[in-house]
Order: sequence, then C-alpha cells, then structure tokens
Amino acid sequence: MKRLKVNEDIRPMSEFRTGIAIRDTKRSLIMQHGKGVAVLLDADEFEAMQERIELLQDIQTSIGQIENGQGIKHSEAKAAVLGRIKK
Repeated sequence: MKRLKVNEDIRPMSEFRTGIAIRDTKRSLIMQHGKGVAVLLDADEFEAMQERIELLQDIQTSIGQIENGQGIKHSEAKAAVLGRIKK
C-alpha cells in the first residue's frame, strides 16, 4: 500500500457527507475541523494491508521463538516436511 499523499489524499468531511469522495478514491485521510479523524481505504487495499500485518506478526513470533531456543535445525524441518509430503 502506498503512503497517503497529503496534497492529494486529504478530503474534507463534507465531501464524504455528499458521497463525492467515496466514488473517486482508493484511500483518503478524512479531515474535520482541521484534524485528521479517519482514513478511508479501498476494500482490496485494506485486505492487502491486513495480510502484510499478519505476515509481520508471524515473523515477529518466529524471531521470538528462535531467540528462546525453540527453533529447529534446517535438516530437521526439511525431513519433517518431506515426511508429510510422502504420506
């Protein structure tokens, strides 16, 4: 997902009330009284962002497990995977 571009992606709340901004945007920062109050994302973009977050959480969990000595050797992991494939 690309970062919000302040000069292109900021929309006033009034545009969302009238439906103008929803029709022609993939993402927008919604402003009210000069402050950012919400972000509108295209559904596909939101789903992709969620998948990236889950992947990063899995990586962080894996790093923690390795640091705590819960990892296994590559040869053991390979043997386990190949054993499951052969079944």
